[in-house]
Amino acid sequence: MALPVRTNIKHLFRFIQKFNSPKKCLCSAASTGHKPPGGGRVFSGIQPTGVPHLGNYLGALENWVALQNQYPSVLYSIVDLHSITQPQDPAQLRSNILDMAASLLACGIDPERAVLFQQSQVSEHTELSWILGCLTSMPRLRHLPQWKMKSKQKNEGSVGLYTYPVLQAADILLYKSTHVPVGEDQVQHLELAQHLARIFNNHYGELFPEPGALLSSTRKVKSLRDPSAKMSKSDLQAMATIAITDSPDEIALKVRRAVTDLTSEVTFDPEKRPGVSNLVTIHAAMAMISVEEAVLLARGLDTGAYKNLVAEAVIQRLTPIREEIERLRADQAHLEAVLDQGNRRARELAGPVLREVRQRVGFC
Repeated sequence: MALPVRTNIKHLFRFIQKFNSPKKCLCSAASTGHKPPGGGRVFSGIQPTGVPHLGNYLGALENWVALQNQYPSVLYSIVDLHSITQPQDPAQLRSNILDMAASLLACGIDPERAVLFQQSQVSEHTELSWILGCLTSMPRLRHLPQWKMKSKQKNEGSVGLYTYPVLQAADILLYKSTHVPVGEDQVQHLELAQHLARIFNNHYGELFPEPGALLSSTRKVKSLRDPSAKMSKSDLQAMATIAITDSPDEIALKVRRAVTDLTSEVTFDPEKRPGVSNLVTIHAAMAMISVEEAVLLARGLDTGAYKNLVAEAVIQRLTPIREEIERLRADQAHLEAVLDQGNRRARELAGPVLREVRQRVGFC
């Protein structure tokens, strides 16, 4: 018989919490826990496409929170200009921007330590994007994998979808960023930013540093219904994705219905047992333990009972976040004030850089 999610295994989860460190560094470049030599500036952005899911949280947002303490200057942008490469309902977009702000704050982004801002409110992004676009060849953009994938899905793509990697490069270079946390699927877009920094510097004199990648050490979280694909908000199967605002009952149900296999023992083998291995990855990340420790804790449990343990780990981590998001959503004025403050701070940093770019290009 499967164990009840909220009762029989709670003592086991508390045992896990007691004997494991509360923090693990997720960023290879910050693994020492000290500020990097010479400081540095981190930039990253996230689209306002609804509440983040578990994969977003473990793959990006947890990293973002850690980086606030490891770098002297950190900027996080809600990149609403990028979001309109796909059709958007204006009212829904406005709501999504505030929901994303609430989600980032609830996950631990501190607007006193990081500049949290709305991309469209800093006009320097689009002007620098135009200038960099004039230095970018069409073949260079056509070779980027996301254009190939998204344009094929829609049979044709918009000009905005085609050129958004240039805007992405402008986002990074506008603040003279030195480090960018990215997933493996974004490395080629970061390489475009590095390429454009070199081209601009060769044409107009040294101005932009070439930003380096900060790759997360967290394994990608896969779909609960198809462990060959990554977890995604756009997945049509409701049981495939855990949103960070899901209730304990919703989380327990989704984990319970996660695809595994016919072997009852819990082992970690992503090639041969992707479904079970995905659950082990989630358990280890949410309980802040190693994969080996997660497998050890599963000894003697069949996959059904292990799913209860995984669900409890997810519930314990996400419940405070969900409650804080609900509280922040009820205070729209506060969310708008946080973004207004971040927008001002971002403009203060962007303005002088763009003035220098204009002068070098010959506009001034």
